[in-house]
Amino acid sequence: MVRPIAETRADFETVRLAQRGDHAAFETLVLAHQTRVFNYALRLLGDRSLAEDVTQEVFLRVFQALPTFAFRCRFTTWLFQVTKNRVLDELQAIDRRPRHLVELDEVPSLDLVDARFERRETVAEVWQAIDGLSTDLKMPLLLRDVVGLSYPEIAETLEITLPTVKWRIFHARETVALTLAHEEVAGDELGSLIPA
Repeated sequence: MVRPIAETRADFETVRLAQRGDHAAFETLVLAHQTRVFNYALRLLGDRSLAEDVTQEVFLRVFQALPTFAFRCRFTTWLFQVTKNRVLDELQAIDRRPRHLVELDEVPSLDLVDARFERRETVAEVWQAIDGLSTDLKMPLLLRDVVGLSYPEIAETLEITLPTVKWRIFHARETVALTLAHEEVAGDELGSLIPA
């Protein structure tokens, strides 16, 4: 699990300097947070180049809005509010795009499908189970376990109540665990149906 992001007095000063137009200070903020923003966007969007574009747009928006940041919350909380809003915009745009029809050549061979059931639970399967979550469950789970925000910071970032955050993270973890358990059982049942 990722440790929560601790903001120090130096972080506060870096934000203050960046607000005053210090480009080196802003670059320091970008370097400190870009990986977490990218990972969060990637896990929600599932597309590396789209996540890179969204990450750049997030920091552009942060740069433009930084002079108005009033320190009513931590910088990281505000940063992930901006990220959340940008990701939600992109998810809505994806929903409006025409669906790509699967060509027969794109369907995996039976060998690949069978190989999936031969493996044990892997990191890829965990991420696949997480990808299957609704956005409402995935966002708080990723903010907690990937980004490392505290429960109160997640509540503030997502603009929901603390009990809702706790319930959504619990429900997301439970859903992932059940999905993985179901896949293991399905794999075991399929293995018993295939003659040796």
